[in-house]
Amino acid sequence: MSSARSSEPKMKTYLSIYYLIQFCGHSWIFTNMTTRFLFFGQDAFADTFYSIGLVMQGCQLLSILELAHILLGVEQNGFLPMFLQVAERFIILFVVITSQEEVQSKYIVCALFFIWNLWDVIRYPYDMLAAVDTDYSALTWLRHTWWIVAYPLSVLAEAYTIYESLPYFESLGTYSFKMALPVSLSFHFPYILTLYLVLQPVGMLYICSCLWSERKQYFQRKLKLKKN
Repeated sequence: MSSARSSEPKMKTYLSIYYLIQFCGHSWIFTNMTTRFLFFGQDAFADTFYSIGLVMQGCQLLSILELAHILLGVEQNGFLPMFLQVAERFIILFVVITSQEEVQSKYIVCALFFIWNLWDVIRYPYDMLAAVDTDYSALTWLRHTWWIVAYPLSVLAEAYTIYESLPYFESLGTYSFKMALPVSLSFHFPYILTLYLVLQPVGMLYICSCLWSERKQYFQRKLKLKKN
């Protein structure tokens, strides 16, 4: 999400460095995946997670700072849209993919990582430039337009990843448990994932509405500048 940012020089420097680190991380992932596909073709899909999973996990862990930025007033983003975007990646990456080795070699994981990073290599340089009050019109336009394709595709890929993982959670019982004492209690994790799939379109529509509102504001500002 685009935002109003702190005007303090130190905060601007910190934000620009943070976004630069994220951009470098996601650029490395994107370049690695593209290069491996060009050299090894479809054989590269199966071990995508093993080759770039650690860096992906590091980038997603680092993204928690984006929530801290909002809470501390460093950035003026809406907290809920940002929280939902960070949370959905955490659920898919750490809860679903990382916990199931059989899922890690699925082609859908490669597709999902590719879509995520195709969006992030646009979003983070835009945020980095915005942190130092620099606007590159082509990048700004791409930032406010590319999500129309990338975000729904990523949600579809996330949903299919969960669908592919359900049989493994069923058979292995990962995160599911039963307790007899002090009261009889059972927790079946596939039910939670199924509920997540049902609610996922609601979250997608909410985030898309927020991004569309930002896009509308961007084009309105651009139109006013042309008139002036």
